[in-house]
Amino acid sequence: MRKSHPVRRAVLATAATVSGIVLLLSLKPASDPGAAEAAGGAPPAAESVQGGARPVGDGTVTGDAAQTQYGAVQVRLTVSGGKITKAEAVQAPKGGQSDQITSNAVPKLNQAAVQAQSADVDAVSGATYTSAGYKESLQSALDKARASAPADTGGGEAAQAQTVTGEAAQTQYGPVQVRITVNGGKITKAEAVQAPKGGQSDQITSNAVPKLNQAAVQAQSADVDAVSGATYTSAGYKESLQSALDKARASAPADTGGGEAAQAQTVTGEAAQTQYGPVQVRITVNGGKITKAEAVQAPKGGQSDQITSNAVPKLNQAAVQAGTADIDAVSGATYTSAGYKESLQSALDKAGG
Repeated sequence: MRKSHPVRRAVLATAATVSGIVLLLSLKPASDPGAAEAAGGAPPAAESVQGGARPVGDGTVTGDAAQTQYGAVQVRLTVSGGKITKAEAVQAPKGGQSDQITSNAVPKLNQAAVQAQSADVDAVSGATYTSAGYKESLQSALDKARASAPADTGGGEAAQAQTVTGEAAQTQYGPVQVRITVNGGKITKAEAVQAPKGGQSDQITSNAVPKLNQAAVQAQSADVDAVSGATYTSAGYKESLQSALDKARASAPADTGGGEAAQAQTVTGEAAQTQYGPVQVRITVNGGKITKAEAVQAPKGGQSDQITSNAVPKLNQAAVQAGTADIDAVSGATYTSAGYKESLQSALDKAGG
């Protein structure tokens, strides 16, 4: 066998050594914030939380679970010094392809939440539904954190400002969820944090939502007109807006000036699911009595329209007269009546009986 020439062996050895040195010099320490955190390093300095004049209370808070097409998403935040220092998903879609999507998307969303200090984070490509659910639950966690924050003792109008997000209203084309900013007892800003999207919905939403936002500020209530061509979006907007108003009223300090007006409150009960669709009741209570009752949701479509138009006014009147949820069912509207009574009782429970 022919032996290698000594000079050739020396050249090969020198080349291998040089290649190894080049590779070693090209290696850099990990700069991924996620990798640093996993290794025990401190997270990057967070900027102050955006999206509301009210500060965020310190501690750990978990947002409401947001339902998506592929499963629930729920976010937990750790807040220190009024800043988000950690975000994590305690629930996320799983099983099949969802495992891969979740493992890719959630770390990016967690990092984005800390960086943005708000729910205004970009969706992760390929994880549209998970991203939307994450943002919804993240906003819920922020709302809870703000609600638990100590009141600003510095006085002034800014101390009264609060940001409240209503419950998501489900519509035929997707959920609608409204967030309002209330200052001095007035709505100063309204915005939709969720609205139908995709296909024709994009155009409808872009046209309707700005009009609904403006109408909410002008009306100072959920009694706003539907936008032409956006019936479902408008109905969902009004429902979520009313939910936000109810939350804002519930968290408002009591009026110490006395008088009957200080005792009035409007409360929306939980939606009761029936065989023909949800029923949801809103009541106005003044002086411990129901002064007004109305159905903000009721079965619709086909024969349900006729049944609803006949039954709901009678049920509204009965609720005011009885002052309780112990009212008779309307003949021919058994399911609607049962749902009405259930939601009415829920509203009464919220109002304190």
